[in-house]
Amino acid sequence: MNICFIGGGNMARALIGGMLGTGFSAAHISVVEINADHRARLHRDFAVRAVEDMAEGITDSQIIVFAVKPQQLRVVAQKLAPLLSKELLISIAAGIRAVDLARWTGSQAIVRAMPNTPALIQSGMTGLYALPAVTAAQREQAQSILAAVGEILWLQDEAMLDAVTAISGSGPAYVFYFIEALQQAAQKLGFNAEDARRLSLATFLGASKLASSSEEDVSVLRARVTSRNGTTERALLSLAEYHVAEHIVQAAHAAAARSREMGNELGGESEGNQYA
Repeated sequence: MNICFIGGGNMARALIGGMLGTGFSAAHISVVEINADHRARLHRDFAVRAVEDMAEGITDSQIIVFAVKPQQLRVVAQKLAPLLSKELLISIAAGIRAVDLARWTGSQAIVRAMPNTPALIQSGMTGLYALPAVTAAQREQAQSILAAVGEILWLQDEAMLDAVTAISGSGPAYVFYFIEALQQAAQKLGFNAEDARRLSLATFLGASKLASSSEEDVSVLRARVTSRNGTTERALLSLAEYHVAEHIVQAAHAAAARSREMGNELGGESEGNQYA
């Protein structure tokens, strides 16, 4: 199958790199990118065809991946609409609902995807939703593309993509925030910046690997580390005193609410005039 990416930014690069690493051929991948330097880099790094013209880029493509900013998707979709026939359309733009993309393109063969930045190292998590018109074969095609950069989760309800955005889409930022705080604590306890970083990253990576390799719930793993009247218990009591867990839940709800707002705002807007 021939695949065309509209936009050649970081997420497109992550997907292309992952696809090539899992057996896709560069000869079957093209990218529409208006920035000449970015086009040159895409061709140099991946040996894919990178062009400026949209009609040229999608020629002979069975799948088109929208890898543009949400604010730019409406203009791109409307420009693409007259060029479409029976292609599968995959959108990785946060917030933009499939019904709006269908209205802009005139197509019902649409899959929405919400990947996250660990896709850059083929360790991503992607939520997927398909409109009813998407065939089983097209679902498999979409799955093969997104699975190239990590795990996937199919959703029956498109509204749950707002929750995916809040948990795994925005989630890496929460993790980085915690690591930052742990590094700050290490430095205040006397470590230099380099050692503080090593301690924090190794601890987080090791704990994540332990949790992912264990069949036990993370609450059991946490309890196992927490000796009665010990150092870990004292730390966790401090976190509980400041309702840290509740604040994390509230933060995720705030992110989900913003995703819904973006769908409402951008579904009726026509902002942006480029597809870089």
